[in-house]
Amino acid sequence: MRTQQIESPKAGEVRKYKMLVGGEWVDSLSGKVFESINPYTGKVWATVPEAGEEDVDRAVRAAREAFDTGPWGKMTGTERARLMRRLAELIDENAERIAEVESTDNGKLLREMRGQLKGLPEWYYYFAGAADKIQGETIPSDKPNFFVYTRREPIGVVGAILPWNSPLLLLTFKLAPALAAGCTIVAKPAEQTPASTLEFAKLFEEAGFPPGVFNVISGYGQSTGRDLVRHPAVDKVAFTGSTETGISVMKDAADHLAKVSLELGGKSPNIVFDDADLEATNNGVVAGIFAATGQTCIAGSRLFVQERSHDVLVEKLSGRAKTIKLGNPLETQTEMGPVAFKEQLEKVQSYIQIGQEEGAELVAGGKRPQAADLRDGYFIEPTIFAQVNNDMRIAREEIFGPVLSVIPFRDEEALIRQANDTRYGLAAGIWTRDIQKAHRVAHALRAGTVWINSYRTLSFNTPFGGYKMSGLGRENGLESIKEYTEVKSVWVELSGQSRDPFQLG
Repeated sequence: MRTQQIESPKAGEVRKYKMLVGGEWVDSLSGKVFESINPYTGKVWATVPEAGEEDVDRAVRAAREAFDTGPWGKMTGTERARLMRRLAELIDENAERIAEVESTDNGKLLREMRGQLKGLPEWYYYFAGAADKIQGETIPSDKPNFFVYTRREPIGVVGAILPWNSPLLLLTFKLAPALAAGCTIVAKPAEQTPASTLEFAKLFEEAGFPPGVFNVISGYGQSTGRDLVRHPAVDKVAFTGSTETGISVMKDAADHLAKVSLELGGKSPNIVFDDADLEATNNGVVAGIFAATGQTCIAGSRLFVQERSHDVLVEKLSGRAKTIKLGNPLETQTEMGPVAFKEQLEKVQSYIQIGQEEGAELVAGGKRPQAADLRDGYFIEPTIFAQVNNDMRIAREEIFGPVLSVIPFRDEEALIRQANDTRYGLAAGIWTRDIQKAHRVAHALRAGTVWINSYRTLSFNTPFGGYKMSGLGRENGLESIKEYTEVKSVWVELSGQSRDPFQLG
């Protein structure tokens, strides 16, 4: 098997990718391809195969064979861990180049992508350390003639469907625990950003994993993704994306009772009390909504500010928003890149219009920048609405862009009621010097992650996931390995004596 070399994207180059299926680099059986657009230039920079139903089937069959009869299924956790550590080393060695590919594909800042890629090895090291510690329990039997124990066994073939905002980070949330558990994987990156996952697959191959353990197919969600979810040989579906699509994924997976974990949308409250350090808060709010151009499920898009601090903080935020430097995401001085693709830009613009029609006060941004170097890209100014009511659409619906809704509140009781008044429950932030209040509010919020005097921090060893319509299951931490294993109970009869076959033992 010949390894494809990883190269940084070159100006004007249209790169041609293949899919990784069963250890081979292949085109789609139909020969169809589709284009990936650089959101900074608005131009095609790569083409990838468009997988059809037959392509999905051969990828799943490759994963099934690798799990059932290949060497992977016979490996011990210690042996799997060795391969995972080698993969971690290769990610570190190639982080800069893959970061450039991802930044070119989705428009996020190179410095953020570089940070993510440099951090990814820690996920594989952490879960490699867990691979030989996935153990069952000895259960005290209520029947003296039985010895009872449990085993945790890999669930089987995993279909991983990825979003376009951080493909490799969110692939790793699924892939690292799945590999530690002994599963095989078929990954389907978002059609808007397929390139970095295909680049990553080259490292996986070089690390020495057996063919079929990791497969990547590219295509559209409504066809390729749906075919993967519906495939009867897929034992588990791990999905990150919108809540609406997640519901469809769950329904399709239910037809053959595949297990499902879903990391979905959010409308997270970022809460500022009057006693907060407003300088630190200002920085944290900017990180929560304008970092990654607001294209993150954990975005602190609802900013609740206690009445006495409201005007001061809105003024600080508006001033900072107007100085955020938009530009080429590959340049170090750029602070905010473009929206990832044209349709998403149009969605963000529509919500800005909705906010104005609803009567919210537009205090910053809201327009397309007119600078000559930004006109071809999918840019929108950092946008802030003040005097927002929690019932407005801009406060209730996920925009997934750099749009902040500022909502004043009077007291803690009213704040908790409004913060929890959402169908989502992914994340929340609390800014206060009162540590008792911080813990009290954190416990009251219906959210899977709560930051106190910080925002937008994640780790390989800390569970991540949502309440309510923000998802099912947890990623990261030892908790996530449970998502990729089945529990088997084993009963061992010790006496050797026969019993009444018509009576429950």
